[in-house]
Amino acid sequence: MSTNRGYWRLIKKNRAFTLIELMIVIAILALLMAIAIPNFIAYRHKAYCTQAESDADHIAAAIADYFGTGARTGLPAMSDLKIATLNHAEITGADPNVHITIQVTDRTHRCPLEYQNGTPG
Repeated sequence: MSTNRGYWRLIKKNRAFTLIELMIVIAILALLMAIAIPNFIAYRHKAYCTQAESDADHIAAAIADYFGTGARTGLPAMSDLKIATLNHAEITGADPNVHITIQVTDRTHRCPLEYQNGTPG
């Protein structure tokens, strides 16, 4: 019977974590967070750029529809297109039959400049 009692003491004694083990786990978690958090922030900022690009695509489709549904020759205003965008949009062009420029500005100003400069169109 005494050997059984000693066995349980041995198990109870070894159940806790040591301070070194806890510090190693915290160090590993800190390292993983140091890698993951900047990547998450970069992906979130690129999502704002993607939203602006999506708004520009929707405006381009609405302009094509605007000119395709009648004999319209003038440059359309945003109110003529009947489209809602999350970002600020501006439509310009000297001759709308030749060239129209759609400029969409990210309303949050979180789209990275290196992404804006690297994306033509």
